[in-house]
Amino acid sequence: MARRPPRQQGSSASTAANKRAASPYTSTPRRQSKRGKFQQSPSATSKSTPKKSQYFTGEHDKIMESEAVSESEIENEESGYEDEDEDGASLASPPSESDEEDDYSAEEAEPRKRAVRKSNGATSKLTKGQELWRPGVKTGLEPGQEVIIRIPKARVAGKTPYLDGTIHPNTFLFLEDLARNNDREWLKMHDADYRASKKDFDTFVECLTEKIIEKDETIPELPAKDLTFRIYRDIRFSPDPTPYKIYFSSAWSRTGRKGPYAAYYVQLQPGASFVGGGLWMPEAQPLALLRRDVDRHSHRIKAVLTDARLRKEFFGGLQKDEKKAVKAFVAKNNENALKTKPKGFEADNKNIDLLRLRNYTIGRKMIDEEVLGPTGLTRIADLIGILTPFITYLNSVVMPDANSSADDDDGNGDNGE
Repeated sequence: MARRPPRQQGSSASTAANKRAASPYTSTPRRQSKRGKFQQSPSATSKSTPKKSQYFTGEHDKIMESEAVSESEIENEESGYEDEDEDGASLASPPSESDEEDDYSAEEAEPRKRAVRKSNGATSKLTKGQELWRPGVKTGLEPGQEVIIRIPKARVAGKTPYLDGTIHPNTFLFLEDLARNNDREWLKMHDADYRASKKDFDTFVECLTEKIIEKDETIPELPAKDLTFRIYRDIRFSPDPTPYKIYFSSAWSRTGRKGPYAAYYVQLQPGASFVGGGLWMPEAQPLALLRRDVDRHSHRIKAVLTDARLRKEFFGGLQKDEKKAVKAFVAKNNENALKTKPKGFEADNKNIDLLRLRNYTIGRKMIDEEVLGPTGLTRIADLIGILTPFITYLNSVVMPDANSSADDDDGNGDNGE
């Protein structure tokens, strides 16, 4: 086999000698890892978790802990550019887990637990308008927890049974509660009490209808739904935003609670019950007929107003005096009367006080003791019987029968007084 030329062997030997003779101070430094190049000392780069406040609890703490864990994982993740050099690996040391654990000491967690208990205890004290059954009220519950609210039942009748011809005391108790909590959410939760009270009033109205028919044969026998008014208020043009009336009411006329005829009216309310009758804000044509009759035949209405029973029950026991009776009647209807004379009449008309009226009604308040109990039905029926001549007179003027007329009296007007 041919040997290599001597020149080539010498070149190889000199090269090896040169490599061995090279100084360690002139050697090229090894390639450092990217992580070691850009990362500083552990003392300068370690991040301390901020001290937790006792006011941050619940879901906020879970979010903060998840963010802290994600940051530590990113710092401990090995770089893909590192080589096997131990020096490069020693330049970056991950933060110790003990530093993070120190921030979540038991001393700092204890006040946070106390704050949670305090906030949960505050929700147990409910104020008006913050009941848990109201929509939009915060319960303070954690995910997965629920609140079971019992729907209130109707009041127990107690020793006093529900009877058709009487008003039960629970009905007045419901109206008192409604006056203090006049909103839709409250009535929805106390629907059982409302239905029991409404049924009690309807049966009372049915029994009272029979009594009224005995007093006034022109009143037809109608069901309670055609006589009672709804509890809902019309708030479209009212400054009062409360949605419900705080009383039960009904009216009896020849056409029920509505129509052009004069009517009897009963309103039941704790401390403000009312019995009355007449024409409230009649339309222009019936009002014109009334004014004409007062001008031409004033003796007719004055004879009704001076009735002994009417003066005793509705005018406070007034003596038999025509002028005083008219004055008492005007005072009851003077709320929206005209300030001046009506059109077509003179200001010096002797009946000008009656002509200026726009309501022709008579009524009186009743105390609770008169309404409640077994005598309430009879008492209300007797008062309505006293008003029967007044209602009959009004209907004879505004809605006269075909075979009768107000002008059948003496044509000279008041000459027949």
